[in-house]
Amino acid sequence: MKKIVASLAALALLAPAAPALAQRNDQGEARKEMRAGNVLSLRQIEGRVLPQMRGSEYLGPAYDSVAMAYRLKFIKDGRVTYVDVDARTGRVLGISR
Repeated sequence: MKKIVASLAALALLAPAAPALAQRNDQGEARKEMRAGNVLSLRQIEGRVLPQMRGSEYLGPAYDSVAMAYRLKFIKDGRVTYVDVDARTGRVLGISR
């Protein structure tokens, strides 16, 4: 019984790390896909989108390996804006506020 409780406690401690591990995996997938020539580099994506977002502060990117898309996050006047970009073509898929 003590072993079961100890195992469950260990799992509970690891659970908050799961999203961080998934994010690292997506970053690795982005690098792998870029090396294979399947997606544009983050620098190329940013080079296309950042000039369109003048006056906004760039907060950073996220990569979705399933959708093969980048989500760039910006803030201006307290409002957060997300720009979704197809990683293969660099085409803006959508902007959400």
